[in-house]
Amino acid sequence: MRWALVKVAVAVTVMVVVAFAVPLGLVIKEMARDRAFSNAERQAAAIAPTLSITTDREQLERAIASTNAGADGRMAVHVPAGTGPEAGRLDIGRGRAAEKDLRTVQRVPRAAMAEVAGGSVLLQPTALGSGQIAVVEIYVPQNEVSKGVTTAWLVLAGVGFALIVGSVAVADRLGVRMVEPAQRLAGAAHALGEGKLGARVPEEGPAELRSAAIAFNSMADQVVGLLANERELAADLSHRLRTPLTVLRLNAASLGEGPAADQTRAAVAQLEREVDTIIRTAREAKPQTVAAGPAGGCDVSEVVKERMDFWSALAEDEGRTVRVAGIGRPVRIPVVRAELAAALDALLGNVFRHTPEGTAFSVDVHNGEDAVIVLVSDAGSGIADPKAALTRGNSGGREGSTGLGLDIVRRVAESTGGDVRIGRSVLGGTEVRIWIGLDGWRAADGPRRGHRLRRRRRRGGCLDLQRLSDL
Repeated sequence: MRWALVKVAVAVTVMVVVAFAVPLGLVIKEMARDRAFSNAERQAAAIAPTLSITTDREQLERAIASTNAGADGRMAVHVPAGTGPEAGRLDIGRGRAAEKDLRTVQRVPRAAMAEVAGGSVLLQPTALGSGQIAVVEIYVPQNEVSKGVTTAWLVLAGVGFALIVGSVAVADRLGVRMVEPAQRLAGAAHALGEGKLGARVPEEGPAELRSAAIAFNSMADQVVGLLANERELAADLSHRLRTPLTVLRLNAASLGEGPAADQTRAAVAQLEREVDTIIRTAREAKPQTVAAGPAGGCDVSEVVKERMDFWSALAEDEGRTVRVAGIGRPVRIPVVRAELAAALDALLGNVFRHTPEGTAFSVDVHNGEDAVIVLVSDAGSGIADPKAALTRGNSGGREGSTGLGLDIVRRVAESTGGDVRIGRSVLGGTEVRIWIGLDGWRAADGPRRGHRLRRRRRRGGCLDLQRLSDL
């Protein structure tokens, strides 16, 4: 599109230059010719007063020599020597005109121009005192006729070339102004099609492209909103089904032996498998992070409080000690609220499913300059193979686990540039550390905390809960 505009501009400019330059060049040529012959007429008129007074050769020669044309040898005077048809003629100066042209001018006393070798001659009739007609001949060389024409044509050509170059530059700038917003719009559309829901287009450029950018951004916001609603619905399904199933499984375990108890436990197990299938299908899409800006994402502290209120009732029934830390003030992260809630439910649900009743657990939030860390720890027996547990569909050695929960947590962390690590907690069991990258966000704490968190991360391994609680 950009080069098409340049080509159109060049074609139009060339047409305009040709339409004006060619006629102007011809006019300049005619003006030069008219100037040369007008000068010749003035030279011829300068000798007319002398001819009207005398026809003496010496006086005429002096008069001719006093003119510019005569001094240059370009003037001649042809004076009749008698009145009869056989009368001779007095020729003064170097004559170049043909005899027939001279006779024609004498017979029909009217100025005329004739072509001669190397240029042209002006034949100017002048009346003598005797009533006869003398002819003044002025030679005009060809270079005098075309004097200044070549220079003028070169100037015209230069101006035309400058106009073409200028039009190319202007068309290129206009093309860039139109093409770059269009390219950004196309790039954002491709990025949105690839799943980068944070892709937006700057609303700049021509009015039409600004309107297209506004429409695209509005469409992208609607897509993000629809996907967020869909994922919130999936998360709600998880909350509504998984937690009651956990309670139901725990209650079914206390039914004792018997056909009814076995059937109940088998039905609960089958229902859990079906719920796992539903959740796995709902989690096929990538977790969404916000585009940018401190107003996006969610508050970790608020989400942790909400989910812990939900799980605390079941923890109280099972006699579990619960500790929550680091949620005394807002901590914003670039993760959609439903995604973080689903990740926390997955981890807390694993604690209830894979640790015996009465096992303590804790949730800690640590806010750094470039990352936020969420720790979920328990006092259970731990995970046999932590590395394998982070692989999708792998339970890490836990019987009855699909491994889906930890995969959900891992994808949420990696969507922000962070990661998930599993290790031994200070409570003696499993510690799952979710490292959520802020991706340019500014945390509320000072740089000292962020520095210490970065240093811990570079050392690798698991973070010690007691050390982090001292931050």
